[in-house]
Amino acid sequence: MQNENTTVEKNTELAPYYFHQGTNYQSYRYLGVHRTGDAYVFRTWAPNAARIFVIGDFNNWQETDEMTRVTEQGIYELVYPAKTSLEGSCYKFRLYSAAGVHNKADPYAFSSETLKNTASVVHTETAFPWSDAGWLRHRRAISEKPHFYSAPMNIYEMHLGSFMTKEGRSNKDGDAYLNYREIAAELVPYLVQMGYTHVELLPITEHPFDGSWGYQVCGYYAPTSRYGSPEDFKYFVNELHRHHIGVIMDWVPAHFPKDEHGLYEFDGTPLYEYQGRDRQESASWGTRFFDVGREEVQSFLVSNALFWLREYHIDGLRVDAVASMLYLDYDRKPGEWVPNSHGDNKNLEAIAFFQKLNSAVFGEFGDVLMIAEESTSWPMITKPVALGGLGFNFKWNMGWANDMFAYLETDPIYRMYNHDKLTFSMMYAFDENYILPVSHDEVVHGKKSLIDKCHGEYEQKFATDRTFLAYMMAHPGKKMTFMGCEYGQFREWDYENQLEWFMCDYPRHAQLRLFVGDLNRLYLKESCLWEDDFSWGGFRWIYPDRREDNVSAFARRNLRGEEIIAIFNFSPVRRENYEIPTLSPGEYDLLMNTDETRYGGNDTPLSCSKTVLGDGVLRLTLPPLSALYFQKKIH
Repeated sequence: MQNENTTVEKNTELAPYYFHQGTNYQSYRYLGVHRTGDAYVFRTWAPNAARIFVIGDFNNWQETDEMTRVTEQGIYELVYPAKTSLEGSCYKFRLYSAAGVHNKADPYAFSSETLKNTASVVHTETAFPWSDAGWLRHRRAISEKPHFYSAPMNIYEMHLGSFMTKEGRSNKDGDAYLNYREIAAELVPYLVQMGYTHVELLPITEHPFDGSWGYQVCGYYAPTSRYGSPEDFKYFVNELHRHHIGVIMDWVPAHFPKDEHGLYEFDGTPLYEYQGRDRQESASWGTRFFDVGREEVQSFLVSNALFWLREYHIDGLRVDAVASMLYLDYDRKPGEWVPNSHGDNKNLEAIAFFQKLNSAVFGEFGDVLMIAEESTSWPMITKPVALGGLGFNFKWNMGWANDMFAYLETDPIYRMYNHDKLTFSMMYAFDENYILPVSHDEVVHGKKSLIDKCHGEYEQKFATDRTFLAYMMAHPGKKMTFMGCEYGQFREWDYENQLEWFMCDYPRHAQLRLFVGDLNRLYLKESCLWEDDFSWGGFRWIYPDRREDNVSAFARRNLRGEEIIAIFNFSPVRRENYEIPTLSPGEYDLLMNTDETRYGGNDTPLSCSKTVLGDGVLRLTLPPLSALYFQKKIH
């Protein structure tokens, strides 16, 4: 397919053929609008339209420029001679069909208006002076290691519009956004200082409604103009890469909104969406599901995924709402869905689509991240397509997150009865390649912020939060936290207002941010915490079942067999003379103590000797609500 796609780019006869076959993975270079010499060529796919006009600033929005149908399957084309540049001009397609007259934005537009205005904007491809070759070499080197992803991954998930705003003002009216370049100037040094390896962006594809957080997309090929131009977004990515920070983008191939100007019934009939009522719409979201069994939709979506990886150097896609695509009965009551040809609830077309998508992505980019947000126990999400898997290389461990949040909210008196929530994740930790997510979804809608989930009064909340974050960092799997968690914002996330950065002026919040920065940097430094995240070779239980004490302990190993011993006391009770068996006698260094006063703790004396004698037992006092890391000193 690589050779075919190279040909597609140059040969407009083959491009529509492969598009209709579902294998044109560069369809954005054919459809949409492109400049050719002194003319602009407009193309769109609308098989059930009777007539289509291109209307825009350049023809006073009049029906003077009709498109010609150039394929039986419904591609229309207009060659528009341009004496002057059309760059920056607004346009739409006016479609006539049996359903009436509709003005539609270009599904393949590289730039769009936003919020109250919904036109597409002519923006033909322009060169950008990328300077991220060093980062791309680093990314490739990770993928070429013999052990899967033997590198740290500590993701800062964020929403660009509410990270910071102009003068800290509310964005309720959409006029307080920083642009991509301004955000980069604030974000890059912060992430470097705090020790994060990646940033994950809630969707930045064009969406008309702020309240959707970006998940109701109308412009799949356009970075939202809320924050600037396509070149501004390339600058943003380039700046992060220059400082060795990867960029992951949330991508939404499951569904799209029913906005009049968008993909909804594009040619007067269901086109990009399923036609059957049993699959067409999400009752809860009020959106339409993509018909991923239709070849042209496959070309649209696979091309879109590759577009962001190719043209914007994105390092990975977090694929939203995978479960909603895999299950025919997702969000549907009995009688509202039709079983597949095997008589069960699996969406066979969606399975084939994900396998096709990931095969295409990894066929061209063997070093990127394809991350499934999948909330069920569907098997083999991160197994190769050749072995029958869906072909992703990572999956969010949402079961771990739900268990941990329930555990943190439980009164320590009763945690002994919920100890399995602390340990159950190790029953399946290596079934998939997991990322441990503390995501935006878990700090909204009355679920409370991370710090506020923690049981207890003010001081106990901070102590519990530090213990949890240290537990997360030591647990197998890559890491992700949502912005604001690093300093303990109590208010739930609000997309209209910036983070409450003023909270860092208060001692406990400043101390928590200091702790998170130190923990992140320790994680980067210590290969035991990340070199073998996906097999039992990187993990050893010490105490899986000290439920009466609310204590857990385990060791993490690197590929050389070195260990970090991690001990967690989720009780507000000080545990005296606690015995931690090690594998060998020797001298042990204390790497991390969440109870230090500089982090807001009490500096409880550990009363331990760092020298483990012949019995191989480390004897110490466990401070209340604390985590300790030890490592054997190598002489």
